[in-house]
Amino acid sequence: MKVPRIIYWITTIGICAIMLYSAQMYFRNTEMVEGFFKALDYPIYVVVPLAVLKICAILMLLWRGIPWLTEWAYAGIFFDVVLAAAAHYKADHDITLTLVALVLLLASYFFGKEVRPMYR
Repeated sequence: MKVPRIIYWITTIGICAIMLYSAQMYFRNTEMVEGFFKALDYPIYVVVPLAVLKICAILMLLWRGIPWLTEWAYAGIFFDVVLAAAAHYKADHDITLTLVALVLLLASYFFGKEVRPMYR
């Protein structure tokens, strides 16, 4: 039982670190991120709200207090990572980090169901 718990926490902390890095980039380099969004024809008004939602998702992954919000946090991060991979691919950027984030997210989600069940 100890190995799944270790895998869960490593993957959860990993995905939270990647999301935190992304959110801080959106806050600290807003103009640069808006430029990327503009170049990809994405609306730039979502940059700061997206960063706030990433922080909220991190908190929900770590707290897991409200089951349906935790599920939404995982779903939101999943869509964010998949769309980020598509955007980076379209812009000819390296997508390695987004693929790593996807693997970490899926591992965290499925190991979390075993290690930290929300419905007791």
